Amino acid sequence: MPVASRRVFLSLLGLLAVPGLAFAGEFILQPIEVAETKALFGQIESRFVVPARSRIGGTITALGVTEGDKVEAGQVIAQIVDEKLDLQLAAAEARLAAARSELDNAQTELTRSESLLERGSTTLQAVDRVRTTVTVTRNAVTELDSGRSVILQQMAEGAVKAPAAGRVLSIPTRRGQVVMAGEAVATIAAGQVFLRLAIPERHANGLTVGDRVAIGEGADLREGRIEKVYPLIENGRVTVDVAVGGLSGTFVGQRILVQVKVGTRAALVVPQAAIRRSAGLDLVEIGTGGAARTVTVVPGPVVATPDGPMVEILSGLRSGDTVILP
Repeated sequence: MPVASRRVFLSLLGLLAVPGLAFAGEFILQPIEVAETKALFGQIESRFVVPARSRIGGTITALGVTEGDKVEAGQVIAQIVDEKLDLQLAAAEARLAAARSELDNAQTELTRSESLLERGSTTLQAVDRVRTTVTVTRNAVTELDSGRSVILQQMAEGAVKAPAAGRVLSIPTRRGQVVMAGEAVATIAAGQVFLRLAIPERHANGLTVGDRVAIGEGADLREGRIEKVYPLIENGRVTVDVAVGGLSGTFVGQRILVQVKVGTRAALVVPQAAIRRSAGLDLVEIGTGGAARTVTVVPGPVVATPDGPMVEILSGLRSGDTVILP
């Protein structure tokens, strides 16, 4: 006989009369394991929360987003200007122009010296000295041009870009504010959202990846699954991540009521039809030696069983009782 049939001799879907009894149906009450849940609040979190940081120090001259805006990866969200870079660029361009003039003069001198060498009016050593001067000057021009490119790159890095696509959560800075290199200009929530739970450590051993979690209540009730249980316990609580399909990411940090399985326990359950209410009491009929008698019970919550929803009996019945069904 299957395990479910041992627990529930006759279910609501097919009630069989026991020979020698005149009742419509009955079953032998046996304890079954039911999930023990705990109600707590989970918090909506974004998969990634990344700051958009400034790469140079300076003054924020433009800020193109506000809290709640959606941004794309690489989108410019702010502009930082360092006025010293303008002065450094002007100085670098002046040095570069001077070096290029020296290079032009050296190349002109080299052309003249090579012409004189062909006529025998100068020596090869003198021409080699001029060639060396041209090479040194050309290298100086290259160096100064690279320094100018570095300054231009620093100025370009004043554009603060979104590191990932998502929504702007917070902007700790304002236009006109002076920021340092590496300071966060905005915080962006990227990726899908999920629920993060902080569960008391006494329930840690009852948590299993893949377990179902009931989220919300009433008409908004939905289901999620535990996708990660963190091994580090902090402040007496274990952190659990729950994946939920279609979870709204409108408000990151919003708290939602959940029911999470933290273990199992034995319970006596009967079909709802076995309980009748009279004079404010909950009554169940049980069979004893071919006769029926009525006992008062204290019903508990409805629990899920292999034979469908059942009502837990907290008091009034014990294992082995024969419950009479109407």
